Amino acid sequence: MNGGADIAAGRFAHHGGRLCVARALFPNVPQPWVDLSTGINPMSYPAPRASARERNRLPEPTELVKLEAVAATAFNVSDPARVVAVGGTESALRLLPYLLNATAAVIAGPTYGSHADAWNRAGVKARVASDAELTAAATGSVAMTVVNPNNPDGRVLDRARLQSLHDSLHADGGVLIVDEAFGDLAPQASVADLAGTQQAPSLLVLRSFGKFYGLAGVRLGFVIASSSIASRLRHLLGDWPVSSDALRAGLAAYADHAWTEKMRLRLTRASQRLDKLLIASGMTIVGGTSLYRLARATNAHARFTQLLSHGILARPFDYDSSLLRFGLPHSSNDWRRLVDALTQHGAQT
Repeated sequence: MNGGADIAAGRFAHHGGRLCVARALFPNVPQPWVDLSTGINPMSYPAPRASARERNRLPEPTELVKLEAVAATAFNVSDPARVVAVGGTESALRLLPYLLNATAAVIAGPTYGSHADAWNRAGVKARVASDAELTAAATGSVAMTVVNPNNPDGRVLDRARLQSLHDSLHADGGVLIVDEAFGDLAPQASVADLAGTQQAPSLLVLRSFGKFYGLAGVRLGFVIASSSIASRLRHLLGDWPVSSDALRAGLAAYADHAWTEKMRLRLTRASQRLDKLLIASGMTIVGGTSLYRLARATNAHARFTQLLSHGILARPFDYDSSLLRFGLPHSSNDWRRLVDALTQHGAQT
């Protein structure tokens, strides 16, 4: 069997996913793999797909305008012109270094690694700062990124703290980027309504569609910013930034408020169930959201490898080898397999 430390550090520590790598490392797993390495809702929204005729032609600009208006209402943004649909927030955050005039980047972390990577690849030096260091770092022409709720620990900075950071950055020509990829889970903490307004002109907010609605493959996200930044971003993206399927899914999901409220309750119950299971296996819960739980174990690498041998992919971290993040299992069989894998590990230790 492959060494757990080598697997964690070398293959799976940058971000979730990569089932193809897991399959190659453990080719004898007899059942379909259970991917718990991401924070994607396993209970997907039953979104309609574009019709054959819609797929046969380019998306209509009027449909894009409708989608951005529906999303603006969902995000409590008063002006849909400040909401820009993109093909997933990953593509948007990769564009931001070329869109914004920043000489340095600060990332509140540890967090999602693509933020620092995007700035570094664009030739702008990025450094990771702890929450306690953010106030001192909010000086100069700096692009500061805060993931809120944070991935992987679920930390939430309140609106007052974010407004204060924005004001310090704005005074020196900087900008605050708030990644609300999991914002649907904590709507009370969202600052999307402030982005690009007179109260927060140098605030940009990223919103993900695929995580909460369980449709990551649709590739849909949004940037909320000032009208000038939104206009420049639209110019970069061109006339067809998202697909017809993304348009159909977003229009339906953001208008379905009943599904949203019910899903928040279902996710809360599922995350509580996962907590009990992980604690019973000897782990300690140290954070997370209702879409993923962050657990600590002194033998986390061994547990990660044991899970892989059972066809279950969790998420390790290179900056702290005692941590594992678990997404939510989907079916009753997925839950059973996780219980069996954790129980068998406990019996062997």
